[in-house]
Amino acid sequence: MPEACHTAGLFLCIFDIKFRFDALISIVSSILILIKFIKGMLLLGIDVGTSSIKVSVVDAATHRSVASAHYPETEAEIINPNPGWAEQDPDLWWENVKQAILKCNATRNYDPQDITAIGIAYQMHGLVLIDKDGYVLRNAIIWCDSRAVEIGNKAFDEIGHEYCLSHLLNSPGNFTASKLAWVKENEPAVYEKIYKLMLPGDFIAFKMTGDITTTNSALSEGIFWDFQKEELSPDIMRYFGFDNVFVPTIQPLFSAHGYLKESIATGLSLKQGIPVAYKAGDQPNNALSLNVMEPGELAATAGTSGVIYGVSNELGYDSYSRINSFAHVNHSEALKRIGILLCINGTGIFNRWIKTITGSQQSYEVLNEAAAPVSVGSDGLLAIPFGNGAERMLNNQIIGAHFEQIDFNTHGIAHMVRAVQEGIAFSFRYGLDIMRKNGMHPQVVRASKANLFLSDVFATTFAGVNQLSVEFYEGDGSYGAAIGAGIGAGIFTGSSEAAAGRKSIDHVEPSHTSIYEERYAIWKDSLERKIAIMKQRNPVFVD
Repeated sequence: MPEACHTAGLFLCIFDIKFRFDALISIVSSILILIKFIKGMLLLGIDVGTSSIKVSVVDAATHRSVASAHYPETEAEIINPNPGWAEQDPDLWWENVKQAILKCNATRNYDPQDITAIGIAYQMHGLVLIDKDGYVLRNAIIWCDSRAVEIGNKAFDEIGHEYCLSHLLNSPGNFTASKLAWVKENEPAVYEKIYKLMLPGDFIAFKMTGDITTTNSALSEGIFWDFQKEELSPDIMRYFGFDNVFVPTIQPLFSAHGYLKESIATGLSLKQGIPVAYKAGDQPNNALSLNVMEPGELAATAGTSGVIYGVSNELGYDSYSRINSFAHVNHSEALKRIGILLCINGTGIFNRWIKTITGSQQSYEVLNEAAAPVSVGSDGLLAIPFGNGAERMLNNQIIGAHFEQIDFNTHGIAHMVRAVQEGIAFSFRYGLDIMRKNGMHPQVVRASKANLFLSDVFATTFAGVNQLSVEFYEGDGSYGAAIGAGIGAGIFTGSSEAAAGRKSIDHVEPSHTSIYEERYAIWKDSLERKIAIMKQRNPVFVD
């Protein structure tokens, strides 16, 4: 008995020592993590937008933005060499990125040396071409450029509709691959000098690191990715006659896409060697920032373009390619996560147009306040917002923007502003009905309190006509890029930890739904009369 007690006591003693040791290790680990955060672990997010570059510095411990900035101060130019074309200078993007970071540093809200990782979000579908020395060969052909529509339509017919939709999840349409084909056909001298093709975010990462990489998500938005084979599409490359060497190294979206060069780090007061740990298109990135990661969840943005972005776990597609399917940020061969994207070109740019027309001295806030007292329905004034190139949800047709039912004795600037914002919200409804036909049935949509959603007129119209609750969150694309960098650098274990503690700051519930439904029916009838005219010109146009 004494021997048994001695053995038991020894066992308990050993167990106690092990327990204390494990506890000590846990405590030390927690202290190290705490020290790491106390010392400062900051994340830099860059959003390469159409109108400006935005940057945010986010504290990894609190998940809060400590500083943000944008550059240039006025909206960046879209170059239009011909009707329906849209270009921007990638080197100017890069200069604006640097200026935005320096502007953010100038707030002195943080020590730039505490930044440990960089993430990049970018305007989708753009085409950037560089030569073997890294020089840009021509202006980027950006997302709203319509020059390659016929090339994409021809490819859709010749490769085969069913094959394109089942493998690419889209028609080649007006996306990056078709834009590259346009360069091949129309600018052979440029095409012959191509070393690499890039999406806008790939280019900015290259300028920061000297390394050239891309991701399956980026290639899918360019319509280069085969979802059945989970590889670069051999059929697209073969059909267009593209050389595979044009395509950068493909690697995971959340990973090191290169490390900050000494010359760049010195000029921006950052540490040499920190990783660019994340790159994603603006809409998948926006979904990440709003924690829209699982099937059935929905995000919305209303910037220069307007987007509703949902997540599915199926390789689905719209038969007419009016909405588009791309690899979401967490998509893999084992775990299907497809971003279902409805894009409307003519949204914030229409709001900007009406601001310019009414006088550049007027701020958006002043215009929003002027529009608020106008009755729902703008006293009969209608605005059709499709004046920014070919609209995918309208089968890549160019409908144009219109005002209708103008009454010179009733309507003024305030009516026009409200009609524009209502017309934009109605276009979201038109697109969302297409998504509903394709199996998306949301009850709530998440959005950042930014851009058009800063307007109460637009926010209430959006909620009312779509009959959806809208939850608002702080942060923009640059915030999402910073959070993505934290995941890619291993600071966060995944999107759930990255989104921890994020709470809705505001919400809008549907109201005046019957009035909005009535006004939407009138708006839709006007649009469909224009669609009928387009059908007469082009029999392949569909409802």
